[in-house]
Amino acid sequence: MAIKDRMSGNEAVAYAMKQINPDVMGAFPITPSTEIPQYFSKYIADGEVETEFVAVESEHSAMSTCIGASAAGARAITATSSAGLALMWELLYVAASSRLPVTMAVVNRALTGPININNDHSDSMGCRDSGWIQIYAENNQEVYDNYIQAMPIAEHCRLPIMICQDGFITSHAVENIELMEDEKVKDFVGEYAPENYLLKKENPLAVGPYGISPYYMEVKKAQAEAMKAAKARVLEVAAEYEKVSGRKYGLFEEYRMDDAEAAVVVIGSSAGTGKDAVDALREEGKKVGLIKLRVFRPFPMEELAVALSKVKAVAVMDKSEGFSASGGPVFAETRSALYDADERPMMVNYVYGLGGRDVTVDTFGEIYSELFKMIETGKTGEVYRHIGVRDLEEQKS
Repeated sequence: MAIKDRMSGNEAVAYAMKQINPDVMGAFPITPSTEIPQYFSKYIADGEVETEFVAVESEHSAMSTCIGASAAGARAITATSSAGLALMWELLYVAASSRLPVTMAVVNRALTGPININNDHSDSMGCRDSGWIQIYAENNQEVYDNYIQAMPIAEHCRLPIMICQDGFITSHAVENIELMEDEKVKDFVGEYAPENYLLKKENPLAVGPYGISPYYMEVKKAQAEAMKAAKARVLEVAAEYEKVSGRKYGLFEEYRMDDAEAAVVVIGSSAGTGKDAVDALREEGKKVGLIKLRVFRPFPMEELAVALSKVKAVAVMDKSEGFSASGGPVFAETRSALYDADERPMMVNYVYGLGGRDVTVDTFGEIYSELFKMIETGKTGEVYRHIGVRDLEEQKS
């Protein structure tokens, strides 16, 4: 029977960690992810887990600890945010290319500068091409569920995985949540028994070798094939999780998309606000829908193209600035997914919510209104847009 409780997103992740009982945690505090190792270290101190907690001097060292532990055959975890994730940059590539299934909780926060501790997705989007699987959550329940599914995905694919949630919005807000029993979680995640690892005396090996030109590209091709195969594994694990939890997950969620003419594509907690806007507009008889991306790496290109094929106009929302002068990263991926479609909707990009800027039901209402104008006139207009920016003339006055 499910255990009903109230938890913050950070506490939910730490509780999932406790239920899994990993071998090693390397961690360094940074807002707003600090509570995760803080909660988890108490479980260690109270003897509720057998995890070796390695307190380090930086996030770079935290990831180094995880890489070393994972290479030695251990199940390794960490948590970080923002500049902490950026300090790991080099080692993210090391973990991925070494095919080490490190599991990392990322509590999304704006990257400096200017200094800002609030939420956007600039940190995890900045490392989107480092070779890590990326899964995002809308609410605390999803954070918990995603984390439990993470290891069976990563360990099967031999790729590291980051489970992302929105800083403060979910990490610190307390919500009702359904937890699974400890034994169910342990059975679902299973034991980690890698076939080969650094300390296996029967088959000693080197980890992180120098990749000379005749071999480097083959390593990268193998990583790319593993990431492509990860899509099927994500769905396989989600199907198994539904059997034990009753909660259904996929690559993305389609919300009231059956007959939608105008749709929004969004990631993270803003999807909840968007759903409220969809419901309100549906009450007015407007055919609107929403797609919430859950899995960003691997990107669900073919599936998303099918989901958007019957829509007339789409707004893709980016909670990070790509500085490409042509749109954000979610927009670039989504637009590319539609390139080969026989029927392509008009599509625009909205960069929003940077540094914790509010996004409301009215924000979504404004976006849907613009989409219907596009449908009516047949003209897309400016493709690369920002919403929620204060008018400079107003500031002067």
